[in-house]
Amino acid sequence: MKLHGSIIVTYRCNARCNMCNVWQAPSKPQDEIGVEVIRKLPKMFFCNVTGGEPFVRQDLPEIIKELRTKAKRIVISTNGYFTERIIALCQKYPDLGIRISIEGLKEANDLIRGMPGGYERTQETLKKLQEMGLKDIGFAMTIQDHNYQDLVKLYKMARDLGYEFATATLHNSHYFHKWDNKIEKREEVIGAIRELIAELLKSRRVKEWFRAYFNYGLINYIKGNARFLPCEMGKNGFFVDPYGDVLACNGMDEKMPMGNLKTQSWDEIWNSKQAAYVRKAVRQCKKNCWMIGSAAPAMWHHPLKPIIWVLGRRYLDRF
Repeated sequence: MKLHGSIIVTYRCNARCNMCNVWQAPSKPQDEIGVEVIRKLPKMFFCNVTGGEPFVRQDLPEIIKELRTKAKRIVISTNGYFTERIIALCQKYPDLGIRISIEGLKEANDLIRGMPGGYERTQETLKKLQEMGLKDIGFAMTIQDHNYQDLVKLYKMARDLGYEFATATLHNSHYFHKWDNKIEKREEVIGAIRELIAELLKSRRVKEWFRAYFNYGLINYIKGNARFLPCEMGKNGFFVDPYGDVLACNGMDEKMPMGNLKTQSWDEIWNSKQAAYVRKAVRQCKKNCWMIGSAAPAMWHHPLKPIIWVLGRRYLDRF
């Protein structure tokens, strides 16, 4: 099994997104994990650095430097506001991946993220990253009632500019400090995702075909159905939160740590009875979340179903 990790370096955030209340429960800088905890992490083939907003941390370059000894590929999820900090880090490490959250065109984005002028700032950041030659850049959109009309437009913008385009939809969990996220305009949202799937399947890029499958899974999730593929978080993937707690996933209603890296070694945590207990809870979980952190690894480890779906839709042209 390939091991992947998500490192939540802070719960501080300068955005005020309507689907996430993490900013209402910020971590304190003195409590947040540092390089000494990063050194305890295992080797990973992929690592996502997230928050909160990672770039609020002045010591993020030191964390990234240490993470580069642990992970083959690192992608930072950001709201793109701290342009100069992002540029400076990517000048030092041009092989980093950067995914900027953009929730639609200007009106929808600034409404959802609660950041007046945020759309222009994110576009400025993306443009500067592209001008400096960064290869692994793109933006991500959380699909909901307020922005589904912009979904295909935003994808085409990303495609034409040479950016990667990722999607998600509303979830509720302790991580987001939200339990009332809900899509009311289900048919309209699903219709927009179907349009996106059709566009993705037209692409010559194989990656886009499997992104189509991921978005098909979003439709399935919105409909309230069981996951297409098993969730194996806690087995081949994990989260570390700002306090050093190792978590199986960020989708549970209640936080269930396997252990804490501030006081324990990785092996002590990963092989503990508590870790086994958490893995059992994941296997029994009925939330059927479909987030990229758990869905993408499931597609890597169980490729047959996605491949059959892709081949069928590419050549039958229906879904």
